[in-house]
Amino acid sequence: MASSSIPPPKAVLFDRDGTLVRDVPYNGDPRLVAPMPRAREVLAGLRGRGIATGVLSNQSGIARGLLSRGQVDSVNSRIEALLGPFDVWEICPHGTEDGCGCRKPAPGMILSACRRLGIRAAEAAYIGDIGSDMEAAEAAGLRGILVPTPLTRPQEVEAAPEVAADLSAAVALLLGPAAGGNRR
Repeated sequence: MASSSIPPPKAVLFDRDGTLVRDVPYNGDPRLVAPMPRAREVLAGLRGRGIATGVLSNQSGIARGLLSRGQVDSVNSRIEALLGPFDVWEICPHGTEDGCGCRKPAPGMILSACRRLGIRAAEAAYIGDIGSDMEAAEAAGLRGILVPTPLTRPQEVEAAPEVAADLSAAVALLLGPAAGGNRR
């Protein structure tokens, strides 16, 4: 749980697929976008507190020729239509073999998002669903919270610095139990 000595983050950054929306591999079709449970409510709560939100996503399908950047942008536009506007988007179009500094688990997208928001990385938090998300958060020097899905490997859960059952619980870890919204 968040301690009163730890200030709330100025921004909460999210992985896209498997965290904010259901993971559809190499999705280029906006009609297939389906938000994760309570995602809109959680994001609205953060925005209502004046906390910036952002999305960081590896999109190797672009490098592999499976998706165009336009298709990724269309999917991202649909996500914003369903979940509200984000303050920053960072997309890595590279494949694993490209050796870029942006592809998670590298910290490049996190650091870029924080620069664009005008904050230090330590003033943000990152929520994702796999180990590379947590590795990127650690490499960038910010707090990472894992929200596992059935695709998250057990060793990724064990290695995560913090684990939450869902997005509401992750935000409650960052801001306190009342921040996650009322649970029924």
